[in-house]
Amino acid sequence: MTSILHLDASARPGLAGKDEHGSHSRNLSQRFVSQWRARRPQDPITYRDIGQTPPSIISHDWIASSFTPEARREPWMRDTLAESDRLVDELIAADVLVIGTPLYNFGMPAALKAWIDQVVRPGRTVDIDESNLLDPYIPRLADRPRHLVILTARGGIGFDAGGEMAHMNHLEPNLITALGFIGITRVHQIAIEGQEFGGELLAASVAQALDKVDALVGELQHSLQAERAAEPA
Repeated sequence: MTSILHLDASARPGLAGKDEHGSHSRNLSQRFVSQWRARRPQDPITYRDIGQTPPSIISHDWIASSFTPEARREPWMRDTLAESDRLVDELIAADVLVIGTPLYNFGMPAALKAWIDQVVRPGRTVDIDESNLLDPYIPRLADRPRHLVILTARGGIGFDAGGEMAHMNHLEPNLITALGFIGITRVHQIAIEGQEFGGELLAASVAQALDKVDALVGELQHSLQAERAAEPA
């Protein structure tokens, strides 16, 4: 089986095309998951709506607890890290991480940044080799292939790589850097653009993105099946 972790980060709770002011990024992520489930209903899917229930922002206590070796942690430190441990456990269990997120002010929503800060953890998702000053970081989630699917919606146009606004897009590059740092390096990206313009431009972008989502589901399922078939018995 393939385990999926599905996150939605939009502040909008509804789906575009169904609810007033609905979310286009949620529409993409829901399409991905529904298409996946239709073809592979046996695969477990864990869902977190971090847009509506954001993770806690890290604090001084969190930092002190996280950087204290486990054997030396006091009970209050374990309590402080309990939420982070749950989020990390979900991420470690996932073979495919699906993130539906809007582009807010050229970057990720605060809720998604809070989630990133909770899961990039020394001793859990990354190790630090203090003897190697040139390259001290060891990604712990590189132990097996994991895929990252970023499904995003943007108000403007031209934010894709090579576009006129690409230099102002700090959403996908930030996610790819942070998650690659802990070992998730197989990245797939699909975006809707033109929310601020609407009309035919937005409609065409939505239709194209939905088609890409459907195709990506098939490609991922096929590649994951092929990877497992190639594993030694």
